[in-house]
Amino acid sequence: MDQMIPKLFGTSGIRGKVWESITTELALRVGRAVSTYVKRENSECKIVLGYDTRTSSQMIENAITAGILQGGCYVLRLGMVPTPVVGYATMKLKADAGIMITASHNPPEYNGIKLWNPSGMAYTQAQEKAIEKIIFEEDFHKASWDNIRKIEDVSSVIYDYINDLLDQVNIEPGLKVVIDSGNGAASLVSPLILRKAGCEVITLNCQPDGFFPGRMPEPSLENLSELMKIVKATKADLGIAHDGDADRMVAIDEEGNMADFDKLLALISSKIGGKIVTTVDASLCVDECMEKVGGEVIRTKVGDVHVAEAIVENQASFGGEPSGTWLHPDFCMCPDGILSALKVVELVSNQDPLSKLLDNLPNYPTIREKINCDDTQKDQIMEDVREKLPQQFDDVLDVNLIDGIRISMKDGSWVLIRPSGTESYIRITLESRTIEEAENIKKTSREFIEGLL
Repeated sequence: MDQMIPKLFGTSGIRGKVWESITTELALRVGRAVSTYVKRENSECKIVLGYDTRTSSQMIENAITAGILQGGCYVLRLGMVPTPVVGYATMKLKADAGIMITASHNPPEYNGIKLWNPSGMAYTQAQEKAIEKIIFEEDFHKASWDNIRKIEDVSSVIYDYINDLLDQVNIEPGLKVVIDSGNGAASLVSPLILRKAGCEVITLNCQPDGFFPGRMPEPSLENLSELMKIVKATKADLGIAHDGDADRMVAIDEEGNMADFDKLLALISSKIGGKIVTTVDASLCVDECMEKVGGEVIRTKVGDVHVAEAIVENQASFGGEPSGTWLHPDFCMCPDGILSALKVVELVSNQDPLSKLLDNLPNYPTIREKINCDDTQKDQIMEDVREKLPQQFDDVLDVNLIDGIRISMKDGSWVLIRPSGTESYIRITLESRTIEEAENIKKTSREFIEGLL
């Protein structure tokens, strides 16, 4: 029966282009489904609701609000906030669920819906399937006229978030930091928090705007060229960039270079120590750094919900993806790009410049690429990849199928091929000890996939 239920959720909630897959009709049904799902557990249910800066977000918010009220639950309205505030507020206000309206790093014509547990952790795949089942079977609870609940404004909880966040770090005042929020949901909050932490803050693209006029929401190398120049020109100690909803963070060192994702993850992981969780696409650098501090690395599927589940299952002290999506379980189980930024600022303020800290870590050439692939083709392509890709290499040591296919070679090189859960791409991630070997693996993998397409 479950196999017959159509799939709405990807690796990070429901996401797609507005009016193609993200519609007010769908939003209404999601609101009704979440309300129905939590109502079965509790009679007086409250659902936190927030949205990012996209032009369609308030429209979607109103539709979800109607659906929640139809199901007989209270709406705790946050307004425009970063995703981590929704996770935090769901936990802090002891709500039954949280809903964030965002398409994260996708272009402005996209939007999406992501769901949160009372712990601040994203809905698991099993919970997402339960929501899909309610939607497609139209098994909605409908409140009687005298049991329709109210909308409550809880936007002031952001001040609790700011104060609680600052308690997590000990930053020496005086650092100069440039923040580029990309016109997204952290545009007002992130600069304020860093100023309160004692930093001198220069802002870039920190006016909320759903057209994203400053740059696209993806904090990629090509989109952050202006930030890198400004960090260097102003002699800043650090640059920080967020994606559209600020569940991610990217750092720029004092020389104006983007910090390597894997090395930054390895740096923070080794400072925290203990058990840490990361994904199958993270570098061997993480393992080496954790080995030096007597720590343990647990790998899981790509996607913050998989990282979160593994953190809970293994009682880990930290979890993160190379993309800059980090989870801090001592604070909240929601990925938090603002807390991640504070952690990096804390390291630099108490130790050395970021470039020096990163230069001390092992360095392996890493290549990340994506190949256009229609969503309807992904399953067949990946079936062929799993069956035939290992035969393209001579020195295969191990084949891991935990998420896509990861092939490890005898010389320490590896390549991971997996379908994107949020976009129409097949992703290639690989690493080797030399750039020449990395380029060879990329060429072999890319030509193989393009041959299948």
